[in-house]
Amino acid sequence: MQQTPLRRGAAVDLDRGLYFQPEAIMNSNLDLVRGVYEAFAVGDIPSVLGVLAPDIHWTEAEGGPYGGVSIGPDAVLANVFMRLGGEWDGYAAVPREFVSDGATVVALGEYSGTYKATGKSFRAPFAHVWKFKGGKAVSFHQHTDTAVHRRPLQP
Repeated sequence: MQQTPLRRGAAVDLDRGLYFQPEAIMNSNLDLVRGVYEAFAVGDIPSVLGVLAPDIHWTEAEGGPYGGVSIGPDAVLANVFMRLGGEWDGYAAVPREFVSDGATVVALGEYSGTYKATGKSFRAPFAHVWKFKGGKAVSFHQHTDTAVHRRPLQP
């Protein structure tokens, strides 16, 4: 049997004969986050929800149109995604850069969309902090300029 030297930070599960490198976990989480934005861009909300843990804590920035915490995929769907789809035309969250460190992935990008009730558009930068455990997102925290995000809602 060929042995692979363990690198610093590697994890081994001898009972199951598994060997994990932190880079593999980090890349997997990064791949999951990239996939979330790709799915969101084409309206594949079931795929987005599939990445979320059953007890995810999803935090939208206080002061924003959907500010607050939603717990669980069903609450995220009702409190965030259904409202985005119903209230906005062309709503987009486009990541431009990703930063990944173990269980945490940060996406930096830009929101844009047109609020249906007023016809007003906006663009605002965002930072999304995702935390993972066991291949599922256990928390999401939105950082954005909520004043810019709320402007299109004003008559």
